[in-house]
Amino acid sequence: MLNMKTFSLIAAVAVAAVSFNCGARTLATQNTTDATILHAWSWSFDTIAANMADIAAAGYDFVQTSPANTCYVGENGGKALFSEPGDEVTGKWYYYYQPIDWKIGNYLLGDRNSFKAMCDSARAYGVKVIVDVLPNHTAIDRSAVTPDLIAAAGGSDKLYHANGLTPITQWNDRMECTTGEMGGLPDVNTENPDFQYYYMQYVNDLINLGARGFRYDTAKHIGLPSDPLDPAVEAAGLTNNFWPVATGMEAVKGLSMLMPDSIFIYGEVLQDKNVKELEYSEYVDLTASSYGHALRNALAAGSYLADDLDSWHHPASPKRLVTWVESHDTYCNEHESAGLTDDQIRMGWVFLTARNGGNPLFFSRPAGSSRENLWGNNLVGPKGNDEFRHPEVVAVNKFRHEMAGLPETVVTNKGGQVVEVARGDKGVALINMSNKQQKFTLPTTLPAGTYADKVYGNSYKVSDGKISGTLAPLTSALIY
Repeated sequence: MLNMKTFSLIAAVAVAAVSFNCGARTLATQNTTDATILHAWSWSFDTIAANMADIAAAGYDFVQTSPANTCYVGENGGKALFSEPGDEVTGKWYYYYQPIDWKIGNYLLGDRNSFKAMCDSARAYGVKVIVDVLPNHTAIDRSAVTPDLIAAAGGSDKLYHANGLTPITQWNDRMECTTGEMGGLPDVNTENPDFQYYYMQYVNDLINLGARGFRYDTAKHIGLPSDPLDPAVEAAGLTNNFWPVATGMEAVKGLSMLMPDSIFIYGEVLQDKNVKELEYSEYVDLTASSYGHALRNALAAGSYLADDLDSWHHPASPKRLVTWVESHDTYCNEHESAGLTDDQIRMGWVFLTARNGGNPLFFSRPAGSSRENLWGNNLVGPKGNDEFRHPEVVAVNKFRHEMAGLPETVVTNKGGQVVEVARGDKGVALINMSNKQQKFTLPTTLPAGTYADKVYGNSYKVSDGKISGTLAPLTSALIY
């Protein structure tokens, strides 16, 4: 007996979806992209450049850097990912999330020349660079903020919101959420046109050097046009227009973002109560944080049926979502995802990337990391572990490109251990989410025949509309 969850997302291409009607459900028609993103978390610009050939060969369309801005120098410039008192190497990865100026280059990742060399390398290999940007706040230590930034904003009093030094206590209150101090980080007056002009010069400088995308950190803490006005903004007769300016819809003091039609932008809009996801999606793509949580639940349980993976858990269109199995925050902050093995993460990636929806992002875990040693070699700068180019990861990245525009059909076995993602009648991804070998027979859209998967060469037979075979524990098969 089969427990089947089937749903089809049909792209603009007129391809008929095959669906099985044993209590199955069908989602709305959507058009989506076929891009994949490698989050080269805490890799230096030089390291990314040196590994660009591997990044391209692994099938990634974008590589995302950590923040490139001038940042607070913590713990005497130590370059540990995370140090404890008494450690030989000191430092914290998150210092690059504490801006003291919006100029290119910092001590953790590299200078302006290194950034340009990285972008030049990306262009040579056909990869696009996404830069993590964070205009919402400055460093906790306000004395470290540069005179240039303070002068550009019109003085310290105009750099921050009137509420910018008041800690947020009600996270679902939009006034507090968009104007208050978060985690000790002073909230910048992102509506100040003098600040906007200075910040957009940084954005355009990044674009001129080769950046082709931006990830906006803490995006839900930057007000939308419909949000309440900070007292300083209201007193100056201004509006909440940061997002129109940041996305090239509006100019500020005669300055507009370069190449607005060629720049991919998404925002870290973590889902919660009273978050205006649909309004944010009018400006930027959004992170599907709730879907990532549901997927991790399923992986931890070893069954697709352990959580609701039919729904994207988001009101915005799937084509406007950036999806992930885990992010740097779920790995580093509360270690929510850090207990999942590399094999489990890989099965989640194969499932997520095989689907017709979202723009999947692969988080590069630290080199040498394990479930007992989360920080691995514990250094900012070097390449992460080799999971980003594991043969199954490479195979599904290429599968995604091959299947672009084709509808999906998702089917599971009774216990949910084996998942099949079929794309039209052209290819299927088979995923064993469990830690035991699984023999299976599932309905499929593939024509009759015998197929070998692209990674291991294992044989799978299709007959009478069903595919049969065996999957080793926590492995996948890509057939097309």
